[in-house]
Amino acid sequence: MQKISIDALARQQLEAAVSESSGRASDTVFGGHEKRLRQTVMAFRAGTQLSEHLNPGEATVFVLKGSVWLKSGGEAWQGKAGDLLIVPDGMHSLEAEEDSAVLFTAVKLDR
Repeated sequence: MQKISIDALARQQLEAAVSESSGRASDTVFGGHEKRLRQTVMAFRAGTQLSEHLNPGEATVFVLKGSVWLKSGGEAWQGKAGDLLIVPDGMHSLEAEEDSAVLFTAVKLDR
């Protein structure tokens, strides 16, 4: 068994994101390319985003700290600390309204 403090990892990634030129930082908590399930803590400096991209399968964004906007097809959903956003199929982007950290969970589907 392995135990990971998501709060501590979020703080660490937020510190890294603020100092990175890209304004982003992430660390995969579980899974990876060889697994179907992947969980990643992602942090964003206010005003930065994850550009529009395709949903890898089934995915959620759990907001750990801050406030983000999930945008897809002309619609937008705001998520604040404690909110779970269901990532829609198709193209979408994620933008940080303030310094933010999220737990991104995805299950790659065989398509």
